[in-house]
Amino acid sequence: MTKAEASAHMQDVLAKFVAYTGKRLPDDVRAKIAELAAQEDAPLAKSIYETMERNQELAVKLNRPSCQDTGAAQFFLKCGSNFPYMAEMAEILHAAVVQATVDAPLRHNAVETFDEFNTGKNVGKQIPSIFWEIVPERDDIEIHTYMAGGGCTLPGKAMVLMPGEGYEGVTRFVLDVMTSYGLNACPPLLVGVGVGTSVEVAALHSKKALMRPIGSHNPNPRAAKMEQLLEDGINAIGLGPQGLMGKHSVLGVNIENSARHPSVIGVAVNVGCWSHRRGHIVFDKNLDYRILSHAEVDF
Repeated sequence: MTKAEASAHMQDVLAKFVAYTGKRLPDDVRAKIAELAAQEDAPLAKSIYETMERNQELAVKLNRPSCQDTGAAQFFLKCGSNFPYMAEMAEILHAAVVQATVDAPLRHNAVETFDEFNTGKNVGKQIPSIFWEIVPERDDIEIHTYMAGGGCTLPGKAMVLMPGEGYEGVTRFVLDVMTSYGLNACPPLLVGVGVGTSVEVAALHSKKALMRPIGSHNPNPRAAKMEQLLEDGINAIGLGPQGLMGKHSVLGVNIENSARHPSVIGVAVNVGCWSHRRGHIVFDKNLDYRILSHAEVDF
């Protein structure tokens, strides 16, 4: 097919996939919610989890987004250096969001800053957000799609700690965030923690952490232990579903990190709400695709 035909095909698949992820949570999120629901015995907590399940059923049945805030569109690309449509990707993703906005439909969430004008298409200056990682010697592209909601992921926080604060300071920062805005982010939450050498590096790590499957672990055993300790500590707060108390506050804690300057520790927290609408799709060089986040895809 020509490049124009290939771009149109990829745009159509991505538009349908984005729309679908707004209505159907990924398999790991649904499984974890069911697991947490089975462990609750308080009547209010059990009722909230039952409502969440009913929400998912109705979203599919009525073919409508499962949350009114369909978020700001974000894409995390792991693109092979030999993928033949690399140059067209920004335009393809832009057009896919416009198409999904009409087809899903998605709430209009792109406002031009300072002009205070809603574009009505979920696109605007540098929206959707596109984060690139180029992988040498590969000819495919791996895409994580994400609906970043205004009450959960978008109010993330980051700061740089002095080295004397150590990993205790990282823990204190995470728990301070979780006991402030975490309550309002529709628990149980997937908590993404980024650690690096500056606020922008840590912030990107924390967002990428939200793209990892629930139950996965940082390959560094010390970081993996910290993930578990933070999960236990945040659960002990007792936020429960929708912040109305319960046994569990989180779906999990994922830490992503890089090396840092010896004088500082950059740390950031982003969270995904219980309605964690991410998708994972891979296109090969011929644009045949595999969907890794959802086993049951109806398009």
